[in-house]
Amino acid sequence: MAEAYRIAIVGSGPAGLSAAARAAQLGIAHVLLEKTDHLSDTIFKYQKGKHVMATPSQLVLRSDLDFDAGKREAILEIWDRQAAETKINVRMHAEVKAIAGAKGDFTLTLTDGSVIKAEAVIMAIGTQGNPNLLRIPGGDLPHVQYQLDDPGEYVDEHITIIGSGDAGIENAVGLAQDPAQRNIVTILNRSADFSRAKDANVKGLFGMRDAGRLSVLTDTTPQKVEPGYLTLDTRDGETRIRCDRIIARMGSAAPRKFIESCGIEFTSEDREAFPKLSATFESTTAPGIYIIGALAGYPLIKHCMNQGYDVVEIINGNTTLKPADEPILEAKFKGLPRQRTVDEWLEFLRTNVEILNDLSPLQMREFMLDSDVRAYRIGETVFEKDDPGSSLFGIASGSVDVAGRVKIGRGSIFGEVGLISGRRRGATIRAAEDSILVEVSRTAALKLMASNPGAKRVVTRISTERQLLQMFGSGLTPDDLTEVTSTAKVESVSAGKAIINEGDDGCDIFVIRVGSMVVEKNIGGKPVFLSYLPAGSYVGEMAVIDGGKRTATVRAAIKSEVIRLDGEAFKRLLARKPDLLDKARKDMAQRQDLNAFVEAKKDSFSSVVDMYSSVANFLVEQGVGEATDVLLIDENLCVGCDNCEKACADSHEGLSRLDREAGRTYAHLHVPTSCRHCEHPHCMADCPPNAIHRGPDGEVFIDDTCIGCGNCQRNCPYGVIRMDKVPPKKPGLLSWFLFGKGPGPGEPSHEWAYANAEPGVEKPKKAIKCDMCSGIEGGPACVRACPTGAAIRVAPEAFLTVAKLDRGEG
Repeated sequence: MAEAYRIAIVGSGPAGLSAAARAAQLGIAHVLLEKTDHLSDTIFKYQKGKHVMATPSQLVLRSDLDFDAGKREAILEIWDRQAAETKINVRMHAEVKAIAGAKGDFTLTLTDGSVIKAEAVIMAIGTQGNPNLLRIPGGDLPHVQYQLDDPGEYVDEHITIIGSGDAGIENAVGLAQDPAQRNIVTILNRSADFSRAKDANVKGLFGMRDAGRLSVLTDTTPQKVEPGYLTLDTRDGETRIRCDRIIARMGSAAPRKFIESCGIEFTSEDREAFPKLSATFESTTAPGIYIIGALAGYPLIKHCMNQGYDVVEIINGNTTLKPADEPILEAKFKGLPRQRTVDEWLEFLRTNVEILNDLSPLQMREFMLDSDVRAYRIGETVFEKDDPGSSLFGIASGSVDVAGRVKIGRGSIFGEVGLISGRRRGATIRAAEDSILVEVSRTAALKLMASNPGAKRVVTRISTERQLLQMFGSGLTPDDLTEVTSTAKVESVSAGKAIINEGDDGCDIFVIRVGSMVVEKNIGGKPVFLSYLPAGSYVGEMAVIDGGKRTATVRAAIKSEVIRLDGEAFKRLLARKPDLLDKARKDMAQRQDLNAFVEAKKDSFSSVVDMYSSVANFLVEQGVGEATDVLLIDENLCVGCDNCEKACADSHEGLSRLDREAGRTYAHLHVPTSCRHCEHPHCMADCPPNAIHRGPDGEVFIDDTCIGCGNCQRNCPYGVIRMDKVPPKKPGLLSWFLFGKGPGPGEPSHEWAYANAEPGVEKPKKAIKCDMCSGIEGGPACVRACPTGAAIRVAPEAFLTVAKLDRGEG
């Protein structure tokens, strides 16, 4: 005969265990079903000695079990003891294989054949049993694992961690913690941001890196696994590293087959989608089944435990209970114009802002803990042009005006340029009518996009549409682009990989979203560099217009992203829009002229073309491929006067941002040590006070909030950032010239700075780098001070084209 209970709880993790404890305290007939021989399998499988965090810190714990930050072993010991003390009815080795029935009469069938009856079911099974697998060649080799039990078991190994969430970071730190183990530990992150991880974990990881205990590789993805080696795709191309063991911590997904067999539907077909739930944790498609914990989209332990407590209270008829985060959210909504409950506000924002549509009511609560919402009156400024800022805004009601030219309405977003590129605000935004806007911090926005495929698709679609409108112009509207944008695919391109090959068929258009491309043509059996295409350019229109084969090869100068647009859809757009066709033909004519020039010069001018091609490739290797502005010195003109360095120091508190002699030279062209102002600056990736910004003219600069941590210096691959103290103020040049006071022009010696330092005042070091003399009239001092014109600052696209040879340049 089947055992009968009022509540059956599936899974004894923090959520399920807390639910069982509440049921026990209320005297409710219950059973806690756990498929293993121990409680809380997820925590049990944490690595030994792991420090478990109790976040969010502002959230009150509501549970009959204790929980505070501490070691994994101590927490499990407390829960085992308290589970016994509260007389939780737990059944081990009880794996549920099917749930049937309806609210008030469920039947749970276990794998051992036994049957349990329950009026309500709480599903708290988590997702850790269904990890995302490494789906690359060699990903099924035996040295690839998805779990780390005891870091102390591994000695003298080259270990690579794949995954930049909390689990991956904690595994990496655990394996590198003890120097006596002599492990060489590397952690890979496919982006530059650790958006899924807690701040404390990220700081701990970089602390270990700075101490030389492990390596952190960003913008890197695994390509191929071999015994003893791992091939990686990095910003600079493909590389192969020693690797004895791979620990893949790339997240996990719900066991959908089992969950859907219970009648529970998901919000979408995406692997990372969550079940459809009400605000009270109940499945909207299988009433009577309640879902809590990680399976509901709440992975944090404190959230899970609060949900376990709350759901049992709800099942028991407590209609007045409010979630533990209610006071926090009430404070966020307090200043808004209309009187709504927290649940009503959450639903209003979720349904009205497109990037939030796929979030459940429960996920919305967590999301809003990291976001803000505010009402704006008509005409009120949201932000000004050139303001720093990388947050994303969603329009829940009303509309905003962009620089008096464009109106963006309810449901859409703005601020995505700062989010994606880190640039300052590109336009002034004001409320076009009374509006309610959600401001999402950069960290929260990246986390949302990483964990919610629907949100990522919306941001990608809108940013693509706006990039196309800005790039093509020609009076186009968003409606004109509907067919083309529906075909858009964002593709990652490894450094050196071609998106178009000379002589191939095909007519797709490629828009360069991130990174840069070089265009080459085969001349005499070898590739000749033609031109350079930065982000914001497009290529491929020649095959669309004339229907011929590809006339040149286009490959990534650095790791890049392109938007592939269907060529046939683009043809139809050109047919409907004659102004766009005229623009495309003009762009095509320029490329045809360039091809014709190279063909005409291939015999009489081949040596010069070869030399230019070699110089261009050298510059790309020196980081020009990701630069927005680069300082070059013509060694044929340079007389070594060092006026450029002296002028730089005199314009920047006595500290030069330039090392003229350092850097590499090819032929007569020298690339000194000076900031490239990269499109996606490496230095921005890990700045704790967010002191690094991009100015209105593309300059990357460091503000006065710099704390001197040195992360930017370590992250810069070009060695252009230094850490130093600001020297004492020097006497003026006239005083030096007439009376010999002070050290003279340029950067003072350390001896002078020490001798003239303010007594008793120890100035801290801070990061020093070129800011392109932002705010200084006349532009970069290094260029202005050069007496021979040897020093020039250029945008790569204005310099890197073989067409310069036609004018006797290069």
